[in-house]
Amino acid sequence: MCGRFSLSASRETIQDQLGPVQVGDNLRINYNIAPTQPAYVITNERPGQLQYFIWGLLPFWSREPKITGRLINARREGIESKPSFRLPVRRRRCWVLADSFYEWRKTGDRKIPYRIFPKDGSLMTLAGIWDVWEGGDRSLHTFSIITCPPNRDVASLHDRMPVFFTEARQRERWMEATEIEEILNLLQTPADGTLDMYPVSDKVNSVRNNSPELHEPISDQLSLF
Repeated sequence: MCGRFSLSASRETIQDQLGPVQVGDNLRINYNIAPTQPAYVITNERPGQLQYFIWGLLPFWSREPKITGRLINARREGIESKPSFRLPVRRRRCWVLADSFYEWRKTGDRKIPYRIFPKDGSLMTLAGIWDVWEGGDRSLHTFSIITCPPNRDVASLHDRMPVFFTEARQRERWMEATEIEEILNLLQTPADGTLDMYPVSDKVNSVRNNSPELHEPISDQLSLF
């Protein structure tokens, strides 16, 4: 799964890597994005604009606008037939912007958090789906991150990882594809050797903590005490 991620990139970095994207003046940096919090996405409906959606899909047909965080991830396997995901994966796709995500390694009775990020330092565009719930004069825009079996880089930590795109052509097709066969074919496990990782402070365990300190590596020795 993917349960925490971060985005600390500048406006210039986003526009340099993704093209002429409209980025607001108050770009919010978040080192510890957690379920039910807002995060930045770029949707197939507005591909040239950065939008701020809530993490945890709320299907348009839901009776109540309760965002519980239950649907923060959508498994690639069977996504095209699940009631909550089958329409979004066909019509409402997005990139979820990140510069890293976190996973935990179990060591004895402890879980050590690791920051995982592209080796080349590039921005991550995670494969996502989105939906909008509307009721009266209220609307809620939400998203899920699509997950897949892990590559070799992540397998030692977890049995799932987020799908992300490393090539511009992949990103474009994710937004533009109309046939479900092509859409599903784009959801491949990222290649081995594309990611790096290191242990970080367990302060990331609390959503109250949100500072550059969460990106700082700690030694393996320190992580044991």
